[in-house]
Amino acid sequence: MDQIDSMRIFIAVSESGGFAPAARRLRVSPPVATRAVAALEQRLGARLLNRTTRQVRLTQAGQRFLADCKRIILELEDAEALARNAHVEPQGLLTVTAPVMFGRMHIAPLLLDFLKHHPKVNARAMFADRLVNLIEEGFDVALRIDTLADSSLTAIKVGTVRRVVVASPAYLAAHGAPRRPADVAKHHAIGSGRAPWRFRGTAAVTAQPRMTLTVNGGDVAIACALAGHGLARPLSYQVDEELRDGRLQVVLADYEPPPMPVQLVYPEGRQAAAKVRAFVDFAVARLRAHPALRH
Repeated sequence: MDQIDSMRIFIAVSESGGFAPAARRLRVSPPVATRAVAALEQRLGARLLNRTTRQVRLTQAGQRFLADCKRIILELEDAEALARNAHVEPQGLLTVTAPVMFGRMHIAPLLLDFLKHHPKVNARAMFADRLVNLIEEGFDVALRIDTLADSSLTAIKVGTVRRVVVASPAYLAAHGAPRRPADVAKHHAIGSGRAPWRFRGTAAVTAQPRMTLTVNGGDVAIACALAGHGLARPLSYQVDEELRDGRLQVVLADYEPPPMPVQLVYPEGRQAAAKVRAFVDFAVARLRAHPALRH
């Protein structure tokens, strides 16, 4: 068995949690899977898996090697796809990641429309509010909201969003609207943490509202604001519909921090497979036309 096949087996064992399920997944016998991983460990001179009678767990060396294996296999599959003219026609698995709310509101419906136009493509999406490493975690495209650090990734800007302070008309009628950042200390608020809110002024300004409820989801904070429980501080795209129909109102607009860019990023640049280039083109056109990202 060659090294690439052994790496595929190691990936399957790591993801399946055992040799038997990995063997079934790859349609090889469990002894073949066991020997393949043992051969890798002997070649590397390091233990990749800790084995028990019920399960296997990655060692620290195994975790690092797993990330490298996934990257190598992905590059090999891309090379094979290019050789099969996949650069001409979109096909294969497309993997996309985005922040949770943006993914639910925009990327999921966009992906479904894209797949209707490209029947040879299927997709896997992961929505998470963390910085996903595209190379190590095997994703083709990411939607990111913020200025990117120096990176080898190709980035295409599709719009901007603002960090806004909002409240329901009923709450503002009962408690008054804050006129300057310091006023938020007099108001109830719902948010994801107790860190002071940052505002823009002649100098950087911070203010600490009375955090009535701390939650780990922006959708919960928005729902509480809609119900009149206090101020919330979402990104503008998250409340675009509520602002347009008047269910929420922006306060302290003159003190908002600078808008943040919304960007699609991917690692391959001009060498990207057809599925990636086709999706990026489709997504850029759709997202740039969305009113929630135009400011």
